[in-house]
Amino acid sequence: MRFDLSDLKLFLHVLEAGSITAGGNRAHLSLASASARLKNMEDALGVALLLRDRRGVQPTPAGIALGHHARCVMQQIECMRGELGEYARGLKGHVRLLCNTAALSEFLPQALARFLAAQPNIDIDLEERLSHEIVPAVLDGSADLGIISDAADPAGLQLYPFHDDRLVVVTGKAHPLAGLRRVAFADTLAHDFVGLAGDAALNAYLAGHAAQAGRRLRYRVRLRSFDAICRMAESGVGIAIVPETSARRCRRAMAIRCVPLSDAWAVRRLLLCVRDANALPAHARQLLDHLRADGPGKAG
Repeated sequence: MRFDLSDLKLFLHVLEAGSITAGGNRAHLSLASASARLKNMEDALGVALLLRDRRGVQPTPAGIALGHHARCVMQQIECMRGELGEYARGLKGHVRLLCNTAALSEFLPQALARFLAAQPNIDIDLEERLSHEIVPAVLDGSADLGIISDAADPAGLQLYPFHDDRLVVVTGKAHPLAGLRRVAFADTLAHDFVGLAGDAALNAYLAGHAAQAGRRLRYRVRLRSFDAICRMAESGVGIAIVPETSARRCRRAMAIRCVPLSDAWAVRRLLLCVRDANALPAHARQLLDHLRADGPGKAG
């Protein structure tokens, strides 16, 4: 049985993506090449690693075991890079960081820019996820660090304060909600919305709370940035729900109103989470320390 690191990386990508096509894309392999590599791994072991169907793939018990060991191997490689990086120039360290929409759009860009400028031998793989998806990924070693809201169950992870995030309703000045001091989320659902395009974590978060109220959000248009959806709200196309930091920034250049949501879940504390800070590779620990010192959530 001989697997190289590329095989193990591909297998982990396929597990995380839930499909051979998407996993192959992450590994920069065609579907044919990725399928051939996975088949060779199964032939070498003499056991199926993946259950394949029209919806994608699921690991067999043997695949789950291989995934566990593959993550351990990749973590050891990163630890080696971190320790040898003190001696060898040009040896790159990689950190995988998962975060929610607010962290990705508002709090991380400047913090990561400063970190990467000061650490040219460290690369960051950044991905947006829902908080409840981030926790198991950090627990099983799929990610080194996560940023979650305090509404998620941390499941024994080590937590460090990062930033506070409040969701607000953005409207044009003539909108019926514009004059309110605060509004309940349920009372916004009778209105048209503008929102983020794609599978942004904030979309799923809001959709979940709408479902609890027995309603659905009615989107007229979806765009790729908070600035763009605030501009649409300014024009009266619909209302938007965005982080307060985004709304305040946009309000300096746009004729919009910001109405706080009265729901308790709209005020979120963002937390850094790791499985074991002391066991992190050196470069991942450097990023953790940098982010802990970044904002109002400075660790004591």
